[in-house]
Amino acid sequence: MSGVRPVAFYLPQFHPVPENDQFWGTGFTEWTNTAKARPLFPGHHQPHLPADLGFYDLRLAAAREAQSDLAQQYGVTAFAYWHYWFGAGRRILERPLAEVLATGSPRVQFCLAWANQSWTGVWHGDPGRVLIEQTYGGPEDYRAHFAAVLPAFRDERYLRVDGKPVFYVFRPEELPDRQLFIELWQHLAVEHGLPGLYLVAEVSDLLGRQPVYCDFAADGFDAGVHIRLPAQVTKTAEQRNRFARRVLRWPESYPYSADWSYLSAGRDDLMPCVYPNWDNTPRSGRDGLVITGSHPDKFRDLVAAAASGTAHRPEPERLLWVKSWNEWAEGNYLEPDLEFGHGWLEALRDGVAMARGAP
Repeated sequence: MSGVRPVAFYLPQFHPVPENDQFWGTGFTEWTNTAKARPLFPGHHQPHLPADLGFYDLRLAAAREAQSDLAQQYGVTAFAYWHYWFGAGRRILERPLAEVLATGSPRVQFCLAWANQSWTGVWHGDPGRVLIEQTYGGPEDYRAHFAAVLPAFRDERYLRVDGKPVFYVFRPEELPDRQLFIELWQHLAVEHGLPGLYLVAEVSDLLGRQPVYCDFAADGFDAGVHIRLPAQVTKTAEQRNRFARRVLRWPESYPYSADWSYLSAGRDDLMPCVYPNWDNTPRSGRDGLVITGSHPDKFRDLVAAAASGTAHRPEPERLLWVKSWNEWAEGNYLEPDLEFGHGWLEALRDGVAMARGAP
């Protein structure tokens, strides 16, 4: 089997912005949370710290180049930049991609993933605090949004399926008039000389309890991505968690699962997404969620299973989504760390090779 294209979600947050200075203090980035993390129960590994790339600043072209070099060395096809459009032209964290577009560098491919959700204090123990509200202004706002991202769609490095730029929607269930949005954007794409868009919806089922949105095909999306943690969720584990959270004040935790049958959720129309690890206690503290026992060897086998599971799709649609390239404060990243070095990147490369039948 050939043609599997790993696409890693990319957080463009690692540089100070006025909003985060206001919300969390001057100079705040995800490195702030990452570096201050500490173990919260026996066997809990924290902090996870970067190796080769260090505590980089994404305002620096050299940092972005180094990321691109590593991605291409280990077979990451593209970065899916988290893209923030809150409505009425309100954007944030757009600087790294703006500079990538303006300079033509680095050369790694990319696409946009619309993080269409209000910013709240949920990751910092204050869920009722709305920092920036996600709004939807109807057709005129959808047109303005399209115009804002059109230069990216036209970039030669932009990730495409059958010539169509790939655009990912994080919370399709929160998007009102989904069919109107999709029809309008497809019309605008053709109007501006593109063959259309390849629109991808997230199908979130984080712990395997019930997907929150499954109507992507009926609404007009071209694909859905099954988002689920590699967590072994059992009644025993849930009972243990209830006791640990209530009595010991430990975060919720589950073992890394070796059962990869969940990847497609029993559906041929869903694309897989793989996680090397998950631990968001740097953000959420004792209210966080931890996957225990993760290791590059397990991730390699997960990647091999997921990549093999794309074989039935037309080759241009064999996208393997990876969460994530650099979500350090959620514990899911491919970048080199002090614990495993290049282990996560090697696992991705080797897992894809296993699916292709290579030694």
